[in-house]
Amino acid sequence: MRCGKIVCVGQNYREHIREMRSEEPVEPVLFLKPSTALIGDGEDIVIPQGIGTVHHEVELALIVGRPGKGIAEDEALSHITHAAVFNDVTARDMQTAARRAGLPWALAKGMDTFAPLGEPVPLREVGDLGSLRLELSVNGELRQRGSTEQMIFPPQRLIAHISRFMTLEEGDIIATGTPSGVGPLLPGDLVQATIDGLGRLTNPVRGD
Repeated sequence: MRCGKIVCVGQNYREHIREMRSEEPVEPVLFLKPSTALIGDGEDIVIPQGIGTVHHEVELALIVGRPGKGIAEDEALSHITHAAVFNDVTARDMQTAARRAGLPWALAKGMDTFAPLGEPVPLREVGDLGSLRLELSVNGELRQRGSTEQMIFPPQRLIAHISRFMTLEEGDIIATGTPSGVGPLLPGDLVQATIDGLGRLTNPVRGD
């Protein structure tokens, strides 16, 4: 299944909003990553020289299996066939500078290797999407722990909102936001992200 686009949701967990000193949104905050940012389990996250601090963000990813536009909330999950662990790698210094200047921050999110994705699991084999535990550790040290029940906008709402404005195609990925505890990644680190029922995503980090 080919991925055409990765639709990411920002500021979807209140504790993460507080740690980033942002304000709670009244509707989902969306941005895109290119499909060229995708890597799989075991592949290297590559940090280019000179971009400053890079952060990890563990997230639940939903994978579209049935295309749709203007999808109703009560039908939203029928368009999702798989789920996976996702790491929304972010060049934080670049993102912060762009925000302060009122400029787009697509580059901070969309570099090659900045979208690690675990092995997709059929949705029928996953438990309640509204109560999955997410964790992320770096070199064995727990950095992030949260639950999808803490989402401001649940998966059904996100799917409906996104599809109101852009057609969701087969293979598209929706990354649903990260809990608090984001932190730096450095060359030589080993980052491991897990979600109940979805297994573990492991990626070494190296410099370019």
